[in-house]
Amino acid sequence: MAEEPESTVTTGAADESLLDKISEKLHGHDSSSSSSSSSSSDSDSEKTVTSSVKDKVFRLFGRERPVHSVFGAGKPADVLLWRNKKISTGVLGGATAVWVLFELLEYHLLTLVCHILILLLAVLFLWSNAHTFIHKSPPHIPEVHLPEEPFLEVASALRIEINWGFAVLHSIGSGRDLKKFLMVIAGLWILSIVGNWCNFLTLFYITFILLHTVPVLYEKYEDKIDPLAEKAVIEIKKQYAVFDAKVLSKIPAGPLKAKKLV
Repeated sequence: MAEEPESTVTTGAADESLLDKISEKLHGHDSSSSSSSSSSSDSDSEKTVTSSVKDKVFRLFGRERPVHSVFGAGKPADVLLWRNKKISTGVLGGATAVWVLFELLEYHLLTLVCHILILLLAVLFLWSNAHTFIHKSPPHIPEVHLPEEPFLEVASALRIEINWGFAVLHSIGSGRDLKKFLMVIAGLWILSIVGNWCNFLTLFYITFILLHTVPVLYEKYEDKIDPLAEKAVIEIKKQYAVFDAKVLSKIPAGPLKAKKLV
């Protein structure tokens, strides 16, 4: 009879130790979950910080979209950025052939068009009359009809651009913005110098080559080019501030600005 209390005491102690172990495991699980949640929150905060830092990176011309989106994200952008190398090579090769034909070989456009039409019409005429002798079907000459909508869209787009150009010229000639006036004068002066070096066809071909090389090189090395461009922009702004303080600020305001101040 004396052994029964001792057994009950040992079982009670075993139950208490078991409860203590269960509670320790639960607390450990809670602490680990809290630590994991805190670590995940820290990682999320670090990701947001890095993303915000990436968003603040200087991009050339202040762009916020990729280069492909800047060029319209369509087929012209694919050609300029060499997404399809066969098409880009064909376009560049065709432009080079045209430049060689008209510039180096000194072929004239009217002569070329006439020779192509003579050859095409002679082949079709002979084939249409000789198909009975050579036992072949006559050539199928399709009827060509130009749709009206594309021409209207192009004319509308040109009208908008021309009106915008006239508005810019009007604002520059009115003396409202001295900075824009000097930029336009400098650009036209540089263009006139380039025009003395080469004719319009060569200038167009050089521009075409630059459009097919500069964007793809910039897209490939933009992480190296953008920091250099940022330094250049900062230096240009410093030099312009000095030029503005020494020269532009001493020029009297135009008549429109004087009227506004009054």
